[in-house]
Order: sequence, then structure tokens, then C-alpha cells
Amino acid sequence: MSVEQRVRELGLVLPAPLVPPDGLRLPFPSVRVRGNRGYLSGHGPLLPDWTVDGPAGRVGAEVSVEEGYAAARATGLHMLTSLREALGDLDRVTAWLRVFGMVNVAPGFTRMPAVVNGFSDLVHQLWPEDRAMHARSAVGVAALPFGIPVEIEAEVEIDG
Repeated sequence: MSVEQRVRELGLVLPAPLVPPDGLRLPFPSVRVRGNRGYLSGHGPLLPDWTVDGPAGRVGAEVSVEEGYAAARATGLHMLTSLREALGDLDRVTAWLRVFGMVNVAPGFTRMPAVVNGFSDLVHQLWPEDRAMHARSAVGVAALPFGIPVEIEAEVEIDG
């Protein structure tokens, strides 16, 4: 079964690609392909109008751990949209190699891994275990762009 078939089977929908609004300069691609690697720039849970998909703010204050987990999962769906745009087919991803999750946290919050699990769990639901297994970091930061609760970047191996 293809990755996109699994997406549909789980009742998920990949969001539309984000287009930067007037005045926002992004001098880098969402996905940079080099050889058999795809490098995904930091993504967050943003809607097409660049508002936050879910609550904005710091996990441990304005955002609960469960809402942060959902934001990380939504971020994963946005990353899949970017990968599909760059590669043409999500099945070209032969391995998830590295994931770096940044969580916008309230002072003293230490459960960043539980938040970024929203992303990792999605990858494990969509790819076979040998392709989904990845190295990962989850760190807390004082602020993220647009007030998003989580930002994630990744590296994948691709075929051809």
C-alpha cells in the first residue's frame, strides 16, 4: 500500500502547500534535494493564511501537551505536502533519517519529547518500520515564528 493510500485510510488529509504572504521573504526552499537526500526546512502547524493550526503559544502555558502533540502531527502533514511537491511521490522516501523538533515552551516545561511524538507517531503510522525509524532530538525554545507551538525539520533518504 502506498503512503498516500495509508494517509487516506487513516482519514487524514494533506494540507495545501503554503504560499508566503506578500512581504514575507523566505530565501530557501521547503525541501532541498541533494543526491539521495531530502532536507526539510523547519515546518510548523500553519494554515494557508499563515495562522496557526490550533492554539498558538507556549506548551506548558497556553498550549497543553496534548495540543502540542496534535500540532506536531499537523506539522508532519505539512511536511508531507512539501515532500510530495518536491519529490512528486511520497513513496520515494526510502528512510526517515533525522528529525529535529523545537517546542515553544513555558519556563520549567520539560516534556518536549512527548510533544514531538506527535510527528514521530505519524511517520510510524505511514511508513514500514524499517523506513520510519529515525534519530531524533526534541528541545525547548523560548519562542518560535508566528507563535507556533512546535517547529520540526528533518532529513530523509530518497530513491533515484
